[in-house]
Amino acid sequence: MRTIKESCLERMILFGEESLRTAIGNFVAHYHTERNHQGLGNRLILPQAGHVGAAGPIQRSRRLGGMLNYYYRAA
Repeated sequence: MRTIKESCLERMILFGEESLRTAIGNFVAHYHTERNHQGLGNRLILPQAGHVGAAGPIQRSRRLGGMLNYYYRAA
């Protein structure tokens, strides 16, 4: 709960239940597939197939208008 509050919900103005659900859904997707976790040796929980590698140009994936960013190397 603390992570989502500090990283997402405290920075947003939400207008109703639907905007809250959208924000939480985007955060959960970011948390599980795009965020490094210290407890896992700074690895991703569920890495996406095309986003793992050390070569190629750096790309950025944005969520919630750029509040959550994920940088990866394009395969």
